[in-house]
Amino acid sequence: MEKKTMTEDTPKNVSRRNFIKGVVASGAAVSSAGYLWRSSALLGQQPSAPGSVERLITLNVNGQDRRVDVLKQETLAMTLRYKLGLTGTKLGCDRSECGACTVLVDDVPHYSCSVLTHTVRGKKIVTVEGLAAADGTLHPVQQGVIDEQGFQCAFCMSGFIMATVGYLKTNPNPTRPELAHGISGNLCRCQDYDKILTAMMRGAENLRKA
Repeated sequence: MEKKTMTEDTPKNVSRRNFIKGVVASGAAVSSAGYLWRSSALLGQQPSAPGSVERLITLNVNGQDRRVDVLKQETLAMTLRYKLGLTGTKLGCDRSECGACTVLVDDVPHYSCSVLTHTVRGKKIVTVEGLAAADGTLHPVQQGVIDEQGFQCAFCMSGFIMATVGYLKTNPNPTRPELAHGISGNLCRCQDYDKILTAMMRGAENLRKA
């Protein structure tokens, strides 16, 4: 039986790659047109359709209001890193297990890889970049890391710092076991937990003296 790969009506110069490119381009055009239509509707003060989610929203990040275009399924970690350039928030497991993406939302630590961006409108978001004072003075917990040299590769460092800062808001004078339990949702692939905990305890001490 003769195997046919193209019909007689198929142009000879149409390759699989060109066909895929055409499909992608068409999809992008339709998506862009839809977004422009929604933007025009917003500018005209027309109400959004029931159940829809606005893409252009305002987030309060590190004390500043930032306008950002987000997809309805976009996570806060993705928005912070790739839309706002705040790369101190790390993506590790991307499934709420390692804690490298921890940020504060209204002073409470959250895994930003599992928080949808549009759900935190109207809330105060703080990343590791927002801890230092305006004059560049480090946060006491950040300084504790420097004092104790508490990390090896430091990929998980910002997540531990944010988890510790959040925990110290509820218990500013923890015992070592209490702090260990309080930040136990964060993991270190270098497994240098004793040194990390020492650094976090120094940070708590610095904070009490501040």
